[in-house]
Amino acid sequence: MRTRTLAACLLSTTMLSALPVLAHAQAKGEDSTEVIVTAQKRTEKLTSVPISIQVLSTKKLDQLNVGGIDDYVALLPSVSYQNNPYQGSSVYFRGVASGGDGNHSGSQPSAGIYLDEQPVTTIGGPLDVHIYDVARIESLSGPQGTLYGASSEAGTIRIITNRPDATGTFGRLDVEGNGVAHGGYGGKVEGMFNTPIGSRMALRVVGWTEHNAGYIDNVPGSRTFVGLAIKDGGGNTIGYQPGITVNNAPYVEKNYNDRDVAGGRAALKIDLDDNWTATASLMGQDSKAHGSAGYDPSVGDLKVQHFFPEINHDRFYQAALTVQGKLGIFDITYAGDWMERKLDTQADYTDYAEAYDQNYFAYYDGVANYFAFVDENGNTINSSQTIIGKDKFTKESHELRVASPSDAKLRFVGGVFFQRQTHHIFQDYQVPGLAAGESVNGHPGTLWLTDQMRVDRDAAVFGELSYDILPNLTITAGGRSFTYDNSLIGFFGFGGPDNAAFGSSGVRRCFTTNTYGVVNPVDPTGTLLPGVMANTPCTNLGTQNADNTISPKRAKGSGFSPKLNLTWKATPDLMLYTTWSKGFRPGGINRRGSVPPYQPDYLVNTELGWKWTLFDKAVHFNGAVYSQEWQKFQYSYLGANSFTEVHNGPDAQINGLEADVNWQASEHLTITANGAYTDATTKQTLCAFEGDTQADCSGIVDTVQTKYPGGVATPDVKHNQDFVVAPKGTRLPITPRYKASLVARYSWTIGKYAPYWQVETAYQSSASSDIRSAAIETGTWATVNPATLIGGLKAYTTTNIAVGTAWDKWTAELYVRNLTDERAQLGRYQECGSCYVRSYIITNTPRTVGVRLGTKF
Repeated sequence: MRTRTLAACLLSTTMLSALPVLAHAQAKGEDSTEVIVTAQKRTEKLTSVPISIQVLSTKKLDQLNVGGIDDYVALLPSVSYQNNPYQGSSVYFRGVASGGDGNHSGSQPSAGIYLDEQPVTTIGGPLDVHIYDVARIESLSGPQGTLYGASSEAGTIRIITNRPDATGTFGRLDVEGNGVAHGGYGGKVEGMFNTPIGSRMALRVVGWTEHNAGYIDNVPGSRTFVGLAIKDGGGNTIGYQPGITVNNAPYVEKNYNDRDVAGGRAALKIDLDDNWTATASLMGQDSKAHGSAGYDPSVGDLKVQHFFPEINHDRFYQAALTVQGKLGIFDITYAGDWMERKLDTQADYTDYAEAYDQNYFAYYDGVANYFAFVDENGNTINSSQTIIGKDKFTKESHELRVASPSDAKLRFVGGVFFQRQTHHIFQDYQVPGLAAGESVNGHPGTLWLTDQMRVDRDAAVFGELSYDILPNLTITAGGRSFTYDNSLIGFFGFGGPDNAAFGSSGVRRCFTTNTYGVVNPVDPTGTLLPGVMANTPCTNLGTQNADNTISPKRAKGSGFSPKLNLTWKATPDLMLYTTWSKGFRPGGINRRGSVPPYQPDYLVNTELGWKWTLFDKAVHFNGAVYSQEWQKFQYSYLGANSFTEVHNGPDAQINGLEADVNWQASEHLTITANGAYTDATTKQTLCAFEGDTQADCSGIVDTVQTKYPGGVATPDVKHNQDFVVAPKGTRLPITPRYKASLVARYSWTIGKYAPYWQVETAYQSSASSDIRSAAIETGTWATVNPATLIGGLKAYTTTNIAVGTAWDKWTAELYVRNLTDERAQLGRYQECGSCYVRSYIITNTPRTVGVRLGTKF
């Protein structure tokens, strides 16, 4: 690590040493003007902020045609992003990722997303806010636990919108059309209008509508499933009933993964008096996508074979209020919001039936009709499944803070914060035509039902105190005292009393008047207590009280996140700083009754950074070297019977370097480059947790399980040994070791025209898709290597080019995105996370050629 970091530093120094050659030709341009940020809850110059921060200005966002999260994450060197349709999307900073995040009953995110002053991160992933008329995007790397709280353990992204402007009436309109190689046609229309209302108010309204072309084809295919076993009088298998062959003819379609987005934003700013201002805003967005998020390379490039409709309908609105003013010399800010998000999905789950048919049927010999389903007449039916999801999220947050004058020798910023977020989880796994006796009670055709309510509460008192030891030397100390209270209640699993998973979930694990388990052989007489969630047969997730009421299962905790910083303004153009900080992520609840709650994990960060301007501010060179210890990181995986479990694993060590250079090379040429090196590995061995919540990789049998070869119960003395899942030194998944981007833009004038050309290229090295690099046991107790079976993420390079011109109040541009038609591997997933068949690749959009036309008025 030391050698690689030194090499990176030498590379940066070599690059900078070449700059004086062109120094005489340089001139201050628009890109060299001072960038203003609010990352530390104050308005400050970027060059004065002693944290690792990358900023995409409103001009840069427009120039690079940034429209959403995929676009801006590619430009942030320390940020990784993964979109798994079965676990939700996740943002990661500096390699702080163990995999498995985004599950509805799992860990909270380790990275926070803010829209202006309000957090908008949900368990199901960050909101993909459409980027238009945005002032800037700030990316804050490293723990932000002092000023930003629980969902900012590893970093924070802030999307800052343009505020209403009372100085005049103006607006803009932009239209775009494009065509995608191997796919269809798309386009978008965006607009903004700003106007004062009287002398003390201003209104700003923004709207957009967009069609993203599809490029993945659902091609013809078929599956044949094994029929039920035929047994003789002694219970021995003597044959099988004819299996079912199905095809996907009704759903074959080209370019079927298209997406339509429409939304708007309005903000009203009111100057209450000369010292106080209130800004109310309302934003809403409706996104509807069809088809698969990834393609199946075993079928072909950009192709899948799916057997049910696939829809993702995601919409949200956020209402926010920010009040700012002065009390004496102190700046007071209140920020509050209410957000509601609804996510309706339908997904093909045929791979699950295929995998169990191949891997489990012969092993279990069709026990309990789990792997070959029947209708009411006992006839074998198509065992393909589809998942119907209806999730609803709400988030309410309030923050009140006070800041002393920023030019005082001793100054502080601090406040209080409260947040409450809910998630109604509804996942209906359907097998059309399934007999009622094999369905969840009261839900014909439903094999598995999850209907739960999750509530996460956070509260904190925070503050930072800065003191100028010398005019150019400042020390800052801060901390955040926090509490969390997270709860989960509801139903999950199969029907009863007959079910396929041997009583491991569902009705057989519901609360009754007499005992835990309605058909428990110890006491089969109990009466099911009513379901807490409407239309569920009963409740099996919660805490049963003495009066037979059921309360949510809870996990509570508290703690303190400290921060220390020393900043030295070595020269007017060079600032050096060192920071020690600690971030946290709350603990939570495991659904399985035998598994205890998981505890918080912590990220301890030490970094040395710099902000350096050179050659009359023509060059801005910023960077940081850091070392982080991720303590007892939360590790999510699918346990027995595919239940998600979260445990605290070992520690991880993350060392890295990140840097960015903005160079106004001449009056006409601007060059921007950034890069990151991330070395993230486990410090100890990660062990299996099968049947043992304190796994130690000892190889000692903790419990003896039962397997069913030939339908005969047989003790399995090998199962539930503690074995190695990932040895010490295993790379953490998802984050590449190297990531970099380079943008060059050249502009000039010809009369009233201002033509330009632009080249943007981005590179990232390979990464693992799964931390489980050694071995795990499947339901048949076979040993597999998930990281190998799912496949790694290959290195890739993408290039975008554009040419255009501006004149009067107009702009026109011709662009090509993904010039080389690269198949970037943004993520890998499997429909059935514990089956290890058919890995899908989430890729970038193929080569896209388009035109943009815009005007301002």
